[in-house]
Amino acid sequence: MRILLLLLASLTALPALAKDQPIYVTRHYDTPAGERDPDLLPAGKARAERLGKLLAGKRIATIYVTDYRRTRQTAAPLATRRGIPVETYDPRDTSGIVARAKAATRPVLIVGHSNTVPDIVEQLGGTRPAELAHEDFGDLWTLRGGKTGRVKVAP
Repeated sequence: MRILLLLLASLTALPALAKDQPIYVTRHYDTPAGERDPDLLPAGKARAERLGKLLAGKRIATIYVTDYRRTRQTAAPLATRRGIPVETYDPRDTSGIVARAKAATRPVLIVGHSNTVPDIVEQLGGTRPAELAHEDFGDLWTLRGGKTGRVKVAP
């Protein structure tokens, strides 16, 4: 009976543990200005490779990208290296991607855009970043337990 009670207590703790999983958010990396669906520039490709190495040891379960080349290319090195599934989301549906990320039981990466990342970070409970200009590439936010971390991914 005692073992059964311990087992039940540990199972009820699982959802609480899942809520403490980090969520990583980044904007797609370096692109030329003024193009609708550009490929990453060489600096963006180098930064994406660096992101793949930086997050290689994390237990990321899913990578969420929009249906644009630049977001898919930003996520590709990590997804390929680790065999992580890539799922698309609608960049106009911030609440939808936030709900999917919050429901995850393992860490996830969201790759967004200059006009979506501040809202995503804020709706995930983080400190809202300043609006992003075209030149603002390379920031990676980590949201965990109500805290926000931010590092710069160098090319």
